[in-house]
Amino acid sequence: MMSDITFLDCTLRDGGYYNQWDFPEALVQDYLYAMRDAGVDVVELGFRSVANSSFKGACAFTTDSFLETLDIPEELTVGVMVNGSEVSDRESQLTVLEKLFPNSANESPVDVVRLACHVHEVSAALDAVRWLKTKGFYVGLNLMQIADREKHEVVELAREASASNLDVLYFADSMGSMDSEQTRKIVGWFREGWHGPLGIHTHDNLGRALENTLAAMADGVTWLDSTVTGMGRGPGNARTEELAIEMAEQRSKPVNLIALMKLVNQRFKPLQDRYGWGTNPYYYLAGKYGIHPSYIQEMLSDSRYGEEDVIAVLEHLRVEGGKKFSLNTLDAARHFYRGVPRGAWAPESLISGREVLILGSGPGVNGHQRALEAYIRAHRPLVFALNTQEGIAPSLIDARIACHPVRLLADCAAHMDLPHPLITPASMLPEDVRESLEGKELLDFGLSVEESNFDFFENHCVAPTSLVIAYALSVVTSGNATRILLAGFDGYSADDPRSQEMHQLLSTYQGHDKALPLLAVTPTRYPLPSASIYALGE
Repeated sequence: MMSDITFLDCTLRDGGYYNQWDFPEALVQDYLYAMRDAGVDVVELGFRSVANSSFKGACAFTTDSFLETLDIPEELTVGVMVNGSEVSDRESQLTVLEKLFPNSANESPVDVVRLACHVHEVSAALDAVRWLKTKGFYVGLNLMQIADREKHEVVELAREASASNLDVLYFADSMGSMDSEQTRKIVGWFREGWHGPLGIHTHDNLGRALENTLAAMADGVTWLDSTVTGMGRGPGNARTEELAIEMAEQRSKPVNLIALMKLVNQRFKPLQDRYGWGTNPYYYLAGKYGIHPSYIQEMLSDSRYGEEDVIAVLEHLRVEGGKKFSLNTLDAARHFYRGVPRGAWAPESLISGREVLILGSGPGVNGHQRALEAYIRAHRPLVFALNTQEGIAPSLIDARIACHPVRLLADCAAHMDLPHPLITPASMLPEDVRESLEGKELLDFGLSVEESNFDFFENHCVAPTSLVIAYALSVVTSGNATRILLAGFDGYSADDPRSQEMHQLLSTYQGHDKALPLLAVTPTRYPLPSASIYALGE
């Protein structure tokens, strides 16, 4: 059986999600030679697609004309993939297929075509399979998100595939949540209705991509996917450099890995350092919770998402569901206070008529600690520290402000040890956070998040984001302070997305008719009125 294994590398197709399929020509050529030497049978060099609304590189379309510019070793079979969604409309399917495949297999560099589809797209995809077979292609069907399906569904899908002239049936561990036992179980289910070649495409969320691939091979799966360094969406896939070693052993046939290792070190490691694919604890959690890895990939590429944001989004999606990636869902998951706000504490009782100093987390607080402490002792402003900021003497801090539920949960032990009351939307927090803060003095000021909007009420507020600075500005404004001093708001570099978000937040606040005067007293990059803490009040 081992001699019948087909070793397929899909680096330039799956890896293109990071660089818009824009691989340098020299890299592609080096890749082809390395695949030949490593014993790879099929190279899936990209997608075939009719979607062309933004720039994508050649491997997003993988046209015959592009392939003809390459020196493809004769030992390699060339494949492409088509997203099932592009051929799911039966009325337009023929037009799309004729555009994607103007040449038959004997006139094209392409021999293998794989259709990737969700379960609801299978019927239409099988119509496309029949058309592709008439053109002479070897055709595979890749079923996504199979780990969540019941046995009877998998068996029925297998039987439906058997009724067609499909060449190879694939299943993908789309969420990276499977282990070897579940892999073998699903292989068994497929075998109840499909007796042709079976393939597997694994993801590495839990670090099991290679393990699951080998388990499937041991149970008779004969088409195995991998990518160089695992390059692929989210945590990536089984790594070609590892699977090549296993395949050489199974085939009892030595391979030359020198070109592959040079390719890894010279071409793909720099790309990995830049784009950051590969498993980590976030992808591990996503795999455990059955959450689409693109959520993690998107957050890790956006510096606005701190550690608490990523964990909070994962917790949100674990409850609400995250098997299908949606930017709208991701954006909504960043905001934890929707609907009618609830609060029981009126900040005016503490703040009215007072100057307030807000301590941020930037280095400006530590760097100018003595001057800040001298000002506080001399002028007695109310001092509010954000989260667990500890840049000045604790005795000089009047209260702390926090609103992010996951950050609160992570900081509960610290808050319980700190002597200050905590201003937070206490009655709106998740139950586990409230329980962790039991016994702490909580000043319950409600929060509702509405995009591009501030509003201030007696015991609650509306803010454009759940960022703690937006909540803090709202607390102080509702409390009717005289002005707000800001320390430790150093700002981010101009190309950091958090900088734009903060600029917008501050602009929205300052444009409100109830906004209080703001004054930055330590270095800041933000468009704020500024003064030096060293001369303030002199």
